[in-house]
Amino acid sequence: MPVRLGIVMDPINAITPYKDTSLALLLAATRRQWQLNYFEPGDLHLCNGEAWGRSRLLTVRDDNHDWYDLGDAHDAPLRELDVILIRKDPPFDSGYLYATHILEQAEHAGVRVINRPRGLRDANEKLFTAWFPQCCAATVVDADHARLRSFIREQGKAVLKPLDAMGGRSIFVVADGDPNTSVIIESLTEDGSRYVMAQRYLPEISAGDKRILVIDGRPVEYALARIPATGETRGNLAAGARGEAVPLTERDRWIVDQVGPSLLEHGLRFVGLDVIGDYLTEVNVTSPTCVRELDAQCGLDIASELLACIERDLP
Repeated sequence: MPVRLGIVMDPINAITPYKDTSLALLLAATRRQWQLNYFEPGDLHLCNGEAWGRSRLLTVRDDNHDWYDLGDAHDAPLRELDVILIRKDPPFDSGYLYATHILEQAEHAGVRVINRPRGLRDANEKLFTAWFPQCCAATVVDADHARLRSFIREQGKAVLKPLDAMGGRSIFVVADGDPNTSVIIESLTEDGSRYVMAQRYLPEISAGDKRILVIDGRPVEYALARIPATGETRGNLAAGARGEAVPLTERDRWIVDQVGPSLLEHGLRFVGLDVIGDYLTEVNVTSPTCVRELDAQCGLDIASELLACIERDLP
């Protein structure tokens, strides 16, 4: 009997196929002849304490113009699946939170859920770096205007960002004395009611914000350096950055050694670490990307590597 795989993701009709990591995973599962079951977050529900979902059988192909077909929808208990991949992009809002609780019920029923729902709740992609201060540049998380201003003044230049966004959204580089400092802090903190992260600005961003993919606590041998577009400070592909594969440095491997055991402890089996220069800046656990870019540039098959690790754990 084939492995029955469920994937919870954003609408598949809206992805960009040639660079979508979820599609890479689905293509790798197809090569293994796994059965694919497609869910969007709103398809999940609880019935008398049991996790259910409204799914559709999915077929995929590596075609940038015609990459999927969906079957008819049907309701069934999630315990009928062997594995569920949760690949919903941030924001990590209340809907995302409740979906993790539903998926945790599926996990209790014996389904392998990757990444683990409890781990997703525990490991905020920005805040989780606080567990590894030895890997990070100077960082504060605060909502207080005066303390944030003081941090910017001490560092000379800082990056401010919300805790629940992705793709470079609402990221500001603020220098000491910038006349826009007050309005930036007021906007990001919603007048002191929301926490933001402030990190020392790292000029090494000009060489790229490296995405290091980690599978079961071990790194893929190459990182994707996302080099900001001209006139940009954000190393995000969604913000126009260019991706260039680079071999891992000794410092990169040291950072993975520091972080990897904690990832395994939290059931975070597929993670993307963001590293600028010598410093860890984020731990991406919800829907790590860059698989297709690294596969294309380095002749890798990262999705198959992850699925092989998952398959070894199945009964």
